[in-house]
Amino acid sequence: MGIFRMYVGLDGKSHLEEQTLAEHPLLTKPQTAKLIVFAEQPAGTFLDWHPAPRRQYVIVVSGQLEIGLGDGTLRRFGPGDARLVEDTTGQGHTTRYLGPGPVITATIPLA
Repeated sequence: MGIFRMYVGLDGKSHLEEQTLAEHPLLTKPQTAKLIVFAEQPAGTFLDWHPAPRRQYVIVVSGQLEIGLGDGTLRRFGPGDARLVEDTTGQGHTTRYLGPGPVITATIPLA
C-alpha cells in the first residue's frame, strides 16, 4: 500500500510523488469530504489523456490500474494504494484498468 499525490507541474504535465505519513502529518488529520463513490471498470478499459474532474482521493479496492504521465512514466497501482489526484488542469494523465477481472475503485471528492 502506498500514498501518492498527482499534481500539475510548471510544465503543464502531471507528476507523481509518493507521500508518507511521517513526512506529511496533515494526512493523519480529518479532511472534509462530501461523499464516496465506488466504481467498477472492466480489465482492458483505457481512458486517454484527461485532467481530473476535481480534487479527489482515488483508492484501489481490487485489481490493478496503470497511470500514464506526460514524461512517459507508467505507474501501476494495486489494492490499498491511495492517490490524491490534483491534476485538474493541463495535459492530465491516462488510465488503463489492468485487472485481473474488473478493477474496483473508491473515489472521495474533497470539499
